[in-house]
Amino acid sequence: MNLCQRIFSSFFVCGSSLFFAAVAFAAEEGGKPAEGPTEIFKWINFAIVAIALIWAASKAAPWFRGNAANISSAITKAQAAKAEADRVLKDAEQRLARLEDDVRAIRAEAQKDAAAEAERIRALAKSDVEKVGIAAKTEIEAAERAARLELKALAAKLAVDSAESLVAKQLTPQTQDALIAGFVKSLQGSPN
Repeated sequence: MNLCQRIFSSFFVCGSSLFFAAVAFAAEEGGKPAEGPTEIFKWINFAIVAIALIWAASKAAPWFRGNAANISSAITKAQAAKAEADRVLKDAEQRLARLEDDVRAIRAEAQKDAAAEAERIRALAKSDVEKVGIAAKTEIEAAERAARLELKALAAKLAVDSAESLVAKQLTPQTQDALIAGFVKSLQGSPN
C-alpha cells in the first residue's frame, strides 16, 4: 500500500468514526441538535488529532518495522548462539562424563610406563654392575700380573745381588787367576 492509499483509508476511517459517533451522540440526546459551534469544534478537533496520530503512525511505521527487523535479526542470532552454546555445553558434559575413564586410562598407562621404565633401569643397573665387576676383575688380574712381574724382577735382582756378594767374598785374586787360566786352556783346546 502506498502513502496516498493509506491517507485515504485513514480519512475514510476517521470520517466514518465521526459520523457514527455523531449519530450515537444524537441518539443519546434524544434527537436534539448539538449545542452549537462548540460541539462541532470538538469533533473537528478530534478529527485533526486522529488524523495527526494516523499520519505520525504512518511515518513511524518504517522505523518500527526496521526496529522489529533488527530485533528479529538479534533474536535469530541469539537463538543460533544459544544453539551453539548448548552444543558446546553438551560436548563438554560428554567429555566430563568420559573424564574419569580417561583419567583411569592415563593412570594405567602411566603405571605401565613407570613399571617398564623401572625394569629398564634395573636391567641397565644390572648390566652396569656386571660391566664394573668385569672391569674390576680385569684390573685386579692386570695388577696381579704386574705385581708378579715386579716380584720376579725384585727376586732376580736380590738373587743377583746376593750371588754377586757371595762371589765377591769367595773370589780371591788367586781364584780369579785360576779361573782365567782354566778358561784360556779350554779355548786353546777348541777347534776354532
